[in-house]
Amino acid sequence: MSLSDRFSKSSNPLLSEERLAKASARPLDGGFIQRAEDNIMTVDGAVNKTFLLGVLLLATAVYSFFFPSQLFVWGGALGGLALVFVMAFKPKLSGTLAPIYALLEGLFVGSVTAIYAAGFGVGMVFNAILATIALLFMMLFIYKAGIITVNNKFRSGVMMATGAIFVVYLINMGLSFFGMNIPFLHSGGMLGIGISLVIIGVATLNLLLDFDNIERGAAMQSPKYMEWFCAMGLIVTLVWLYLEILRLLSVMSRD
Repeated sequence: MSLSDRFSKSSNPLLSEERLAKASARPLDGGFIQRAEDNIMTVDGAVNKTFLLGVLLLATAVYSFFFPSQLFVWGGALGGLALVFVMAFKPKLSGTLAPIYALLEGLFVGSVTAIYAAGFGVGMVFNAILATIALLFMMLFIYKAGIITVNNKFRSGVMMATGAIFVVYLINMGLSFFGMNIPFLHSGGMLGIGISLVIIGVATLNLLLDFDNIERGAAMQSPKYMEWFCAMGLIVTLVWLYLEILRLLSVMSRD
């Protein structure tokens, strides 16, 4: 089992309509409490901050790709995960912690990518990046076109599936310290590939929740720091999706 398998994180452990509502500038019953316009969350602001976090992540990912280290893998993964949980409970710190998270996650992603590139070639890594970008824009189109409606039932279903996958990852990580793994998880064969495809599907559906959270946050007039919070949530999803695609391609290359 590769080091990257030990630190797959669930997407969206922190974003929810309830959390956005608590941070909102106005109550859901249509009250009249409002913030100054320059202190409220906007869709454009969240998009810009997502782009900035992506640039920071890419910068350290490129560095760690050329200079991979187990310290980057462990430090980036554990440090990034710790920051995610801190921001989940203290979203007001997102403006400071989200950029640090992106830098740490870049170290993790770059080093893991280097491991896969050494074993399967840079071409496979390039294909994983293209597939991640393609899925991002495909789901954005689906969301904007209203092909899939993000209602409470859909949200609950995706979050339950995501939580279940996260629990499985935690169990698998614990077993790995004793030289054991959950059968068929990230393994070869049709069943292993099928499981990977299901996980990728759930990660892809999480993108719809991210898009909807950004729009809901802006509609609720959430405070400005929620732009960083929502941007970080989208980055978490994209990293998860990329790593799952990378694993799937590596399994298919072995078979």
